Amino acid sequence: LQVDRTEVIRSCINPTFSKVFTLDFYFEEVQRLRYELYDISSSHNGIREVDCLGAMECTLGQIISQRKFTKALLKQGNTVGKSSIMITAEELTGNNDYVELSFSARKLDDKDFFSKSDPFLEIYRVNDDNTQQLVHRTETVMNNLNPVWNTFKTSINSLCSGDHERILKCTVWDWDSNGKHDFIGEFQATFKEMRSAMDGKQVQWECLNPKYKVKKKNYKNSGIVILNQCKIIKMHSFLDYIMGGCQIQFTVAIDFTASNGDPKNSCSLHYIHPYQPNEYLKALVAVGEICQDYDSDKMFPAFGFGARIPPDFKVSHDFAVNFNEDNPECAGIQGVVEAYQNCLPKIQLYGPTNIAPIIQKVANFASEEMHTKEAMQYFILLILTDGVITDMADTREAIVHASHLPMSVIIVGVGSADFTDMEMLDGDDGILRSPKGEPVLRDIVQFVPFRNFKHASPAALAKSVLAEVPNQVVDYYNSKGIKPKCPSEYESSRTFGH
Repeated sequence: LQVDRTEVIRSCINPTFSKVFTLDFYFEEVQRLRYELYDISSSHNGIREVDCLGAMECTLGQIISQRKFTKALLKQGNTVGKSSIMITAEELTGNNDYVELSFSARKLDDKDFFSKSDPFLEIYRVNDDNTQQLVHRTETVMNNLNPVWNTFKTSINSLCSGDHERILKCTVWDWDSNGKHDFIGEFQATFKEMRSAMDGKQVQWECLNPKYKVKKKNYKNSGIVILNQCKIIKMHSFLDYIMGGCQIQFTVAIDFTASNGDPKNSCSLHYIHPYQPNEYLKALVAVGEICQDYDSDKMFPAFGFGARIPPDFKVSHDFAVNFNEDNPECAGIQGVVEAYQNCLPKIQLYGPTNIAPIIQKVANFASEEMHTKEAMQYFILLILTDGVITDMADTREAIVHASHLPMSVIIVGVGSADFTDMEMLDGDDGILRSPKGEPVLRDIVQFVPFRNFKHASPAALAKSVLAEVPNQVVDYYNSKGIKPKCPSEYESSRTFGH
């Protein structure tokens, strides 16, 4: 599928193309891209000839995690030529920001006989089709012609759909208990005008009643509405953090308890088929393939639990799958797959199914990272398990502790066991609490039974498992008030459409 093509740049061997390609980005998918470079020479008789100078394939994730991505162009026959291509990524949205507004008014018209007006203010966004959408209605200030309304917060998206020149219609009413509020006056504003109240300057508008304007000769206005302060609150996106250099540290933990069945037996969940990967490998590769684009060193720690391991065959719940306790990291997803296959014949599947130790192990790494107070590493722990957890209380305790750290836990249930307990760890339907009753700070667990995806593609599994991760990353850093590192140069003044 061709997405787009650039303009032609003539007679130039180091072209910089001005055309921008706009793509939708999905963290939870591997988005493969192919770039092809052509030389167009117009030969005799006006016939254009096209030579392919080379092509390059990569994923959108690779470009984003490096922000400036350079790769050699391959000629036909996949030979490396002399030329390379450089792609720069930037995020186009950026209307997730919030704005805080503080309005007051003075000398409003009095609409009440026995007391003064009870004013409230409404702000409407005028849409492209001229319909009006209420953005905010203030509270009513009783008996006061010089009201000061409470400061309120709204997203720039809902205020003006990200368009700073969009017309905002503002109306002031005198509140009436019978619901028939009296019209005091109205004015039009734009967010661009409101922004000038950012530097402590006030912005004011005359509040006008069109009927009086026609009827009364020396009518000036029905009062003045003042914006005392406009404050923009920057909401950073997942891409802001990734492009600011935040790395996703991906760790795998595999269940080696006896309930999986003897790996030598073809009914075992750990049976290594000569032709097709078992469920453990399918789940590991599906999720790992996506996370690896966001991890610069591509080294992944892999642990096992619930087995007796050499040399003394004691039960362990957090042993290195490569048996190197000092360095449990494997090179790439392929390295994890090989370490897993090598370790199976050497261990004795046992039990019980305790996952708290492995959650605590990764939490220890994450808490070291947390003390740096920078958005540099976020940890994802993928736990692959076939069964009911035996240390539920400890696991709940460990998850509540981990919810304060830069980490997320993904649990994939393999096989056909009853996973009801697992659903409880995934806080989607009610808040998970520790045995002492302490609630999780944020929902960091995603549980998915592999059987729901048995007949789907690995991409569908990864999508379901990883869809919540970007928000979990942003929630963590926002809750800690940690900004992305090296704010991108392009954030300065350019505001893009979608």
